[in-house]
Amino acid sequence: MNAFQSASNQLTLALSKGRIFEETLPLLAADFGVAGRDVLMEHGMAGLYAPIDLNIARCRMSVAVPKGFDYANAVRQGARLSVATKYLNTAREHFAKKGVHVDLIKLYGSMELGPLVGLADAIVDLVSTGGTLRANNLVEVEEIVQISSRLVVNQAALKLKRDRLAPILDAFERASAQDERAGEPA
Repeated sequence: MNAFQSASNQLTLALSKGRIFEETLPLLAADFGVAGRDVLMEHGMAGLYAPIDLNIARCRMSVAVPKGFDYANAVRQGARLSVATKYLNTAREHFAKKGVHVDLIKLYGSMELGPLVGLADAIVDLVSTGGTLRANNLVEVEEIVQISSRLVVNQAALKLKRDRLAPILDAFERASAQDERAGEPA
């Protein structure tokens, strides 16, 4: 067996690990992996197939503002709003659909500091319980999209290694379906 044959018999699993993964996801040559819907939306799905919602790491991407901020007036059509986020593409698209002009400020971590220090009117970020927002005197005013982790598959690997990937995909599908059923009321 030569080196090429040996390497072609391997599958590589890539798991999300913060900013580096988010920025390199489109460049990865892994056969399959796990990524949040937020990452997939922000960086696109070029070369990836996301067949299975794993129903884990559930949260939502939302807009939040300081308590007392008149969000309804701030997002009237034709208005201009400053928004702190690391999800520039998603935020731009969301506000464009509403006809709102946005000045986007790219921040990583501690998004809630943007409005607190006067850098932004609002933030777009992931919200799970809302505890961090409350602790920083912010309120969630609009949900953009529900987020969960998805199994992603490199489209080239799906074509070239389908026989080897199929049992793995089936196992993930069954496990995800079991988890979904376990969470349903009796």
